[in-house]
Amino acid sequence: MAQEGSGTKAVKSGLWYVLSNVLIRAVGIITAPIYTRLLTTAETGYANNFNNYVSIFTVVTCLCLIYSVGRAKLDFKDEFDAYMSSIQTLSSLFGLVILTLVMIFSPAEGWLGYPRYALFLMFLVLTVYPSVDYQQYKYRFEWRYRENIAISVILTILTVFLSIGLIFMMPEDKGFAKILGTVIPELLLGGWCYFNIVRKGRCFYRKEYWRYALSIGLPMIPHGLALILLARMDTSMISRRCTMAEVGLYTSGYTIGTLLMFITNAVGNAWLPWFNERLYAEDREAIREKNRLLMEGGTALTLLFIAFAPLAVRILLAKSYRECMWVVPPVALGTLCQYFYTNYVNVELFYKKTAMIAVNSIIAAGVNYVLNAVFIEKYGYIAAAFTTLFGYAFLNLLHFICTRLILKKKIYADGYYFLLLFAAILGGLLLMLLYKQPVIRYGITLILALVLAIRRKNDILKLKTVIVQRFRRQEKVD
Repeated sequence: MAQEGSGTKAVKSGLWYVLSNVLIRAVGIITAPIYTRLLTTAETGYANNFNNYVSIFTVVTCLCLIYSVGRAKLDFKDEFDAYMSSIQTLSSLFGLVILTLVMIFSPAEGWLGYPRYALFLMFLVLTVYPSVDYQQYKYRFEWRYRENIAISVILTILTVFLSIGLIFMMPEDKGFAKILGTVIPELLLGGWCYFNIVRKGRCFYRKEYWRYALSIGLPMIPHGLALILLARMDTSMISRRCTMAEVGLYTSGYTIGTLLMFITNAVGNAWLPWFNERLYAEDREAIREKNRLLMEGGTALTLLFIAFAPLAVRILLAKSYRECMWVVPPVALGTLCQYFYTNYVNVELFYKKTAMIAVNSIIAAGVNYVLNAVFIEKYGYIAAAFTTLFGYAFLNLLHFICTRLILKKKIYADGYYFLLLFAAILGGLLLMLLYKQPVIRYGITLILALVLAIRRKNDILKLKTVIVQRFRRQEKVD
């Protein structure tokens, strides 16, 4: 019964995470044309670069303690609130130390292209905002998906309205206005989450908690930096070897190619707490059965997305961007590889082998750099999309080797997964070759969709039943 209950919670939370991510993604798509009309390209670059620095530095300043939360929920069941309060203190203290050092040693004119007051805001966010992540992770592992989703939606809406309002109020410095529109909601929400975690946990320091969190988190710092490098080195290397127009084409295609991540990330948010509970109970058969359905669903969705990618490019981008449709399939397949290798990362995290995760990410980033250096020069910016695909596929292989051969943990249907991923890559590239023959491409897609629907008819009906029952119960509550 416990398994069934948590499984139902996982389905419910997964559905709501997907719906909320669709809403947030829709807000981003709707507001993008507004920002491009209010800001110059230089002002947009100024604001976006600020956010990029925040995402890079946060890997270090928060000490990656958040990776310890999932396992800590099992190891400190009755002390989870105290644990969260304690590691939040550790994270914020370290962030405060970094903020102080930056203010002392940064030159008077600023650093990284930003004045000192902007740097102060940057590192203040790095000190306070991690509490939002801690609160959302805490909610996730407590199955409180409504509160988790509410935080994301509130933050998105506040950021949009405040950013647009400040841009009109500060016409002489619109780039910094956009930064303020992002920073102020993050600080306000971060402050609320900080107070809420402390109120519940009432623990600022416990040696056992800090040692536990650091043993898992510190090895993940090079992992986080390597993943950022893996995701962003393509653009910097294209900018050095190709034109800025080609940089624009690549980044536009890359953005569309990663659209499915709002679904895969939502599924992952719902899956991980259930996975940890089942693995803790040594119920590997249940994990294998449910996870196989998730991987098949992700594969089918990716191929469907690739089939309609040219249409997405036409709808979302101007005619001059049509060429970037060739970037979408390999990037989407790379996203699918990420979806697959996260299964093995979850195992490594569960067994607290985070050093393995870091080593794998560093190796994959190095391989991706070498491939980019060779093939971008020879074949142009589209080659970067294929090197990205290879990098993530290689990373999937590395995590599999660590899980099966080093940790000696057999949890998934590994052979079937590699066959499925190989078939997906072949199918995705075949659909790409048919981009100039839409009738044939859509015909093949329709046939495959019908075959899948017939093969998985029972699973589709079960999912429909869960959704209908969920909404009927919600209506009764309302």
